[in-house]
Amino acid sequence: MSFIIRDSTGNDISLLTNLIRQSFKDVAERFNLTAHNAPNHPSNCTEEWIIKAIQNGNKYYILEHQNIPCGCVALEQANSEVFYLERLGILPNYRNKGFGKALVNHIIQKARNRNAKRVEIGIIAENIELKNWYRKQGFIERSTMKYKPLPFEILFLFKDL
Repeated sequence: MSFIIRDSTGNDISLLTNLIRQSFKDVAERFNLTAHNAPNHPSNCTEEWIIKAIQNGNKYYILEHQNIPCGCVALEQANSEVFYLERLGILPNYRNKGFGKALVNHIIQKARNRNAKRVEIGIIAENIELKNWYRKQGFIERSTMKYKPLPFEILFLFKDL
């Protein structure tokens, strides 16, 4: 499956917002997440979130297949050794084609290029399929945490580089 991964630009704010919202919509439905009980869930993404993240140094990447944007991911630097993989989303019709893995590998390479020692991610702990998928990508479970008022626990995973 041919595709490209490109750096996002300032012109991609609306595109990123829509990619993230649509990519996480089925997750929100599956776990009964709403703007009320999980206002910070990616299914509720706004342009303001993207703008603020970019202003805070996050870097977004867009995956295009046959010139159609179908996925995205962000890289956030936590400190000099740790980076966070954020907002990995693939539109439902483009899943199971290797695009998610390609975006994870892209982020890992970008983090390595910046001398990172580790990449971390947080997911819904109950999302067993996603947890197993990240395990296949080489991530290891670290811990779980409950944040108020979220209606779920967060599972933190990491991958040493």
